[in-house]
Amino acid sequence: MKTKKTAYPYLLWMLLFTIVPIGMVIYYAFTDEQGNFTFEMFVNASDYSQVFLYSLWIALISTFICLVLAYPLSFMISRCEEHKQSMIIMFIMVPMWMNFLLRIYAWVLILQNYGPLDTMLNFLGIDITLIGNSGATILGMVYEFLPFMILPIHTVMSKIDNSLIEAAQDLGANKFYVFKNVIFPLSVPGIISGITMVFVPTASTFLVAQYLGGTQFMIGDVIERVFQSDHHTGSAIALVLMVVILGFLVFMNRFGDEEAVGV
Repeated sequence: MKTKKTAYPYLLWMLLFTIVPIGMVIYYAFTDEQGNFTFEMFVNASDYSQVFLYSLWIALISTFICLVLAYPLSFMISRCEEHKQSMIIMFIMVPMWMNFLLRIYAWVLILQNYGPLDTMLNFLGIDITLIGNSGATILGMVYEFLPFMILPIHTVMSKIDNSLIEAAQDLGANKFYVFKNVIFPLSVPGIISGITMVFVPTASTFLVAQYLGGTQFMIGDVIERVFQSDHHTGSAIALVLMVVILGFLVFMNRFGDEEAVGV
């Protein structure tokens, strides 16, 4: 099958901004300063295995919290009238119009010692550290990426045919069984898309932990810092992360296909 000429700009874009950068990362990961082939960079990358596991753990927790919050919210939005749905989705997306860094820094001001939230908790007799820990990092992740969980789930739920729900109710199914046997199975593709769209960026993002997590950096922060002084080790860490994320995407796609067959 011949490639259409209209696809050439897209192919050029993919070549320049996807294939070439990935090729450079692979080259640096398997070579030393003299350009000799070596696996030494992956040995160096193993020094950051704890940070890597910590990042995956934070990503999983953040994704789970986003799913727990987004699913009922998406369901409620999908039951609203069409013009109200558009309005609610717009309000959810409004914070995304601001710069990523500004949104994180806003949370720094809210959570910092003697900040508004800390002052209110101290007034109530509650003395806890709100910033510089994993909890603050997870909060920042959930805040940043929750819309990416809401949108795909809401899109799928809004397309569910109400006649299927009415048919289940006519056959005697109560609300629980309607949800279990009709709504949830049909919303699985949106859940899988949402999990993918949240887990991938949370596992690889940086700056959030730098501002909210104190000394507990994530693998994205490590790659940024290491790459500035050692392109080869930084590339090796990035390549390992890419392989893990690729494996996650393959698993989610296969899981999604199985669910689709089951439905």
